[in-house]
Amino acid sequence: MLNQDVLRNARSPGRGFAAAKRGFDIAVALLALPAVLGVAAVLLLLNPIANRGPLFFVQARMGRNCKRFTIVKFRTMSAGQPEGGPAPRGPDDPVEDERITPLGRMLRRARIDELPQFFNVLSGDMSVIGPRPDVWDHAIHYLDSVPGYRARHTLRPGITGLAQVRGGYAEGIRATVQKTREDLAYIDGLSPRMELYILLRTVQVVFTGKGAR
Repeated sequence: MLNQDVLRNARSPGRGFAAAKRGFDIAVALLALPAVLGVAAVLLLLNPIANRGPLFFVQARMGRNCKRFTIVKFRTMSAGQPEGGPAPRGPDDPVEDERITPLGRMLRRARIDELPQFFNVLSGDMSVIGPRPDVWDHAIHYLDSVPGYRARHTLRPGITGLAQVRGGYAEGIRATVQKTREDLAYIDGLSPRMELYILLRTVQVVFTGKGAR
């Protein structure tokens, strides 16, 4: 069972910290745009050979205050059905690894597929750091089945987060329970020091490929 003190203490940051965090998000997203556009140009050349289909895929996710938003990523699976296991697949169904293309696997291992989410950061739907947003259809189920899951949506979801650098990809309800613990611990201990820790660990994860799917 989740620690009830953590659940009670899940809170939004103060206005000053929230403003600084948003300013940091915008600055990082703007700095990342040349990289996003550069990778997009390379993939436009590679996709017809190694990953035929659209450059991007979009998907409904659950964001701040449990509101729905659309996430943008570079496509890593074979074109056709949506990526990421949305309905009618259930929240405990495994990821369709067989649909990940060789090029897509490389993008996932280096987290390059996540780069277009900086557009979500600029739009205000996401932050650089925060709880990772789940597929909308799965998240609706988790609201009723995972203790504390609603509280993890106090903040904007992030491109990276404490749960990702500690545990990697979460698949199914059991892993989502542990992810929720980490997310609530992040919210409870929100501070510049925590943000820096996650950024440094993210760099380590990107270079090692740990937790990539």
